[in-house]
Amino acid sequence: MTNRALVLGGGGVTGVAWELGLLAGLAEAGADVSGADLVVGTSAGSVVGAQVAAGLDLAERYGRQLLGSGNELPARVGIGLLATWLWANIRHRDRQAARARIGRQALQARTVPEAERREVIASRLGVADWPDRELRITAVDAESGEFVVFDRNSGVGLVDAVGASCAVPGVWPPVTINGRRYIDGGMRTPTNADVAAGAGQIVVIAPISRGFGPSSSPVRQVARLAGTRAVVITPDRAARQAIGRNVLDPSRRAYAATAGHDQAATVADAVAAVWSD
Repeated sequence: MTNRALVLGGGGVTGVAWELGLLAGLAEAGADVSGADLVVGTSAGSVVGAQVAAGLDLAERYGRQLLGSGNELPARVGIGLLATWLWANIRHRDRQAARARIGRQALQARTVPEAERREVIASRLGVADWPDRELRITAVDAESGEFVVFDRNSGVGLVDAVGASCAVPGVWPPVTINGRRYIDGGMRTPTNADVAAGAGQIVVIAPISRGFGPSSSPVRQVARLAGTRAVVITPDRAARQAIGRNVLDPSRRAYAATAGHDQAATVADAVAAVWSD
């Protein structure tokens, strides 16, 4: 059984920044979780998860978030797009069918070219190959709505796996992998914490704590995992204000990262209580 698992959820470019700030702050506070046996990443969490699993310096990655927007492309999830996702989930009791409907709409949406978006993902990652440590990255098949989990044995390149997990439908292009198209793993749930089933100790870091339906809550997901000690960390009030309303706004990166770093001191004891042997 995997002993320790770190689950990193979705939340846009500000989610990446907040997670990196929080992780760097936890390490400084004596609650370093970067040595997890298993790392699960969804959307923004797939970026941070790849960096953690590869052993990149968290303080350095946090510092990069403080430098500004970089080459990130600004975007927004508008009310209309949110309404489309909500309507798909209301209309279909079958969650896979709801995801397939969202995926079909994503395939028809006008976005930047795949190649342009891939360059952004590769630049953001700072690592090109799958790490030796167990890393699981989530995505959704745009046509079937099937939930998929990529790892180093899946035959999929790391940059493509992360790009698929970050492909917000209607905003960024679905990612082509072996003739299939994939969209954001957060379309299933924001964290997909149940992918860490089997771990004895789980720390879930969730920039977005609720999705569509009660089963999307990371708290409920980990509660159903028998024999697991777990803690779920979400942005506090100051972090939510720093992140703002648009999680795809790269101009908010520095604010979100700083807020995550500051929040770490208030949650370090709770994390250490789960992480310690």
